Amino acid sequence: MKMEKMFTPIKIGNCEIPNRFAVTAMVSNMCTEEGYATERYVKYHEAKAKGGFGLIITEDYGINRHACGYKNVAGLYNEDQIEGHKKMTDAVHQHGSKIFAQIYHAGRQANSGINGGKQPVAVSPMPCPWNREIPHELTIDEIHELVREFGVTAGYAMRAGFDGIEIHAGNGYLIAGFLSFYQNKRLDEYGGCFNNRIRLLHEVYDSVRAAVGPDFPIMVRFSVDEHTLSGRSIAESRMVAKNLEEWGVDAINCSNGVYGTYNPGQVSPSYQPNAWTTSNAAELKKVVKIPLLGCNSVDDPQMAESLVENGICDLVGMARCSLADPEIPNKAKEGRFAEVRPCIRCMQGCVTSTYLQIPLRCCVNPELGNEYKYTYENKPQPQKVLIIGGGPAGMEAAIAAARMGHAVTLWEKENQLGGQFIAAAYPPGKGEFVTFTCYLINEMKKQGVTVVTGKEATPEDVQSFAADKVIIATGGLPNRPSIPGINRENVFVAEEILRGRVAVEGRILIAGGGEVGVETAMYLSDAERGAITVFEMTNAIAEKADGTKVVSMKKMLKEREVEIMTNTKVLEICASGVLVSQQFDQNVETKLIPCDAVIISMGYHANNTLANVLQADLGDKMVVIGDAYQPANAMEAATTGFEVGYYI
Repeated sequence: MKMEKMFTPIKIGNCEIPNRFAVTAMVSNMCTEEGYATERYVKYHEAKAKGGFGLIITEDYGINRHACGYKNVAGLYNEDQIEGHKKMTDAVHQHGSKIFAQIYHAGRQANSGINGGKQPVAVSPMPCPWNREIPHELTIDEIHELVREFGVTAGYAMRAGFDGIEIHAGNGYLIAGFLSFYQNKRLDEYGGCFNNRIRLLHEVYDSVRAAVGPDFPIMVRFSVDEHTLSGRSIAESRMVAKNLEEWGVDAINCSNGVYGTYNPGQVSPSYQPNAWTTSNAAELKKVVKIPLLGCNSVDDPQMAESLVENGICDLVGMARCSLADPEIPNKAKEGRFAEVRPCIRCMQGCVTSTYLQIPLRCCVNPELGNEYKYTYENKPQPQKVLIIGGGPAGMEAAIAAARMGHAVTLWEKENQLGGQFIAAAYPPGKGEFVTFTCYLINEMKKQGVTVVTGKEATPEDVQSFAADKVIIATGGLPNRPSIPGINRENVFVAEEILRGRVAVEGRILIAGGGEVGVETAMYLSDAERGAITVFEMTNAIAEKADGTKVVSMKKMLKEREVEIMTNTKVLEICASGVLVSQQFDQNVETKLIPCDAVIISMGYHANNTLANVLQADLGDKMVVIGDAYQPANAMEAATTGFEVGYYI
């Protein structure tokens, strides 16, 4: 597929963007608590410019100390903040990319816990479903002061070398709150009719325009569909777009949704189709002529090409893809599509990081946020490296070590590489996980790693190989607790089911309601295997999974009539069923539940037998990584594997 449209320049106002690849704003949490730029923040953005993105839109420059929704976001409300952010724009410009500063006030999502104890402010005293503080309803004078501060921040951004401004008026933040009836319950000139509700955005635009002058690009991001009762839909968004164009706004970023676990705009992308909201941009193109940016789950450069080619949008936001691989545009331009490190839409690192108020992470890209230290400079003396285990941890270690100049050999006892990540791709909504495994395999070939599958390592083999460094990445093994009857012929572990090693039918009981157990239930119910029941000892299923993901999981289980029994302990697996005890308040009920098959999903333990045998002889020549060291998740396995490989 030819990549012609995506590499055609486009103008936003008087600013020429070299191509249509855009990085839309994502909270990185890489600045100081006072909003100053750090080296990590600079290098993070520079990596995207170096990778070929035409337009980079930074996240959330707060207009005052109390405007931010996260602990370590950028700020441009003091003059002394300008210098550090100027270093970032200079770094981006040396690679030919353009960079816009998104400026905002988080409104009811500004948390007092990170804003010096300051109560959040908003259009009305209506708390956010996630940030549960009741906000202070802004007075008219306070609104006017915030409007002034938007202009000040825009002026500082211009002085810091940014090429344009994006006013954030979406996703339930302050300006968004004024725009729709979902939050706006005011009875003054900022509430009620459409013209009143859009008044604040108009005033903010005028303030920003006055600060930057007539020729400096200004774009606006807003939620074209808020996906909630009383929220704005496409009908009113057409009116918003027309007004923006008439005021002089140079481009529109078509976002969607507001914060909330049950809002479709916040549902884990795994459970949404690709490019699922780009039709909003297509609708707005019918009423305005200014450039429109479409986004949401566009994770393939060829998909982006088709969107622009078919007139859906003018620029394509590929935000989370840029986390997985900041070099997507360069690779696409050269036709190296197989070398693109794929976003698997897991949200495991990028979204969870915002909840935890820590710097961005990515399940498939251990280098994310560490660009300032993983430079591949000062390479060490080459060594002979043996890696045992071909899951994500082992493969990431192999790739990093090979890139650092070492001679790397990897042994995998199975005939396939991938480890537990193979099974991870089978549940509904996770098919894209297979792309990461394929990428790792391809990258090892590219880096010249010697791979031997079907090779179970013995201590004698390892010793005779005489490696300078041995990395044990043998993964984890499913737990099989000491439950009476667990060795019966109709008892299996979840991975056997997911990988098609055994088939089950009829009345199926799943012991363990963590993420793996729930996804196994989804897999079996989607395949219409019978009546399925999930037992969970705690009072909730999939407790470690992202909340929006759990909502989708529960919805699917309910639609497929999967029964969930929480506060339930498996006592014995009998010939005729499973004996369980279930607690109801202070009462415990014991009962036998008939079944045809039992699936155990009760976590993993480290597969470290080989490591324990080799430890005495190899000492510090050996390192254990991933689940072989301590079972966690794919992101932790990949991260630790990469780090060990890099620092050999």
